[in-house]
Amino acid sequence: MRIISPSLLSADFRNIKNDIYTVENAGAKRLHLDVMDGHFVPNLTFGPMIIKSIRKLTKCHLETHLMIEKPHESLKQYIEAGSDTIIFHYEASNNCKRDLKLIRDNNINAGIAISPDTDENLLSSLLDYLDYILIMSVYPGKGGQTFISKTLKKMNNIVSMRGKRKITIGVDGGVNLQTISTIFATNIDIAIVGSELFKSPNIIKRYKELMIA
Repeated sequence: MRIISPSLLSADFRNIKNDIYTVENAGAKRLHLDVMDGHFVPNLTFGPMIIKSIRKLTKCHLETHLMIEKPHESLKQYIEAGSDTIIFHYEASNNCKRDLKLIRDNNINAGIAISPDTDENLLSSLLDYLDYILIMSVYPGKGGQTFISKTLKKMNNIVSMRGKRKITIGVDGGVNLQTISTIFATNIDIAIVGSELFKSPNIIKRYKELMIA
């Protein structure tokens, strides 16, 4: 069965409580939280205080996606905020093993994200330190981008690299009714869906459509 993790970046923050309850009612068990610092990516979003507030609103699994420079300097803040999984970018860390170990040592699932132009084979030495791999199928930092089809090969390769390890594989970017079946055909586990879901006139209906498209 497909797993969809709604990206709150595309939700209405004036009414975030209602949007969270809506996707929960649709069947969502996870929420994806995009943290941007205005440096690693141009945009600026929210930080640990907002995540702490979201944690109080939901029992969903919170996967916090850090699109920030020097993630090791902020990891403890996002651990304390109530994240269940913390994902940082391979491109932003100067010591991935250290950062993954810190996350795991705090009983949080440790994840790493790779951008479309990053060679997935660079993850080979990290596989035994990982609980989650997030494949970016758009360039990080902005919602609503078009799916980059060449990342399908990366998805297939990473699924093969995982082998029998218990690593969750997610895909983030450009997931919609036209692309979702092709994405799940690679045997990834989770699709992150943002604008396709929250910009729909009927969020629950669109969630259900994405589950069977």
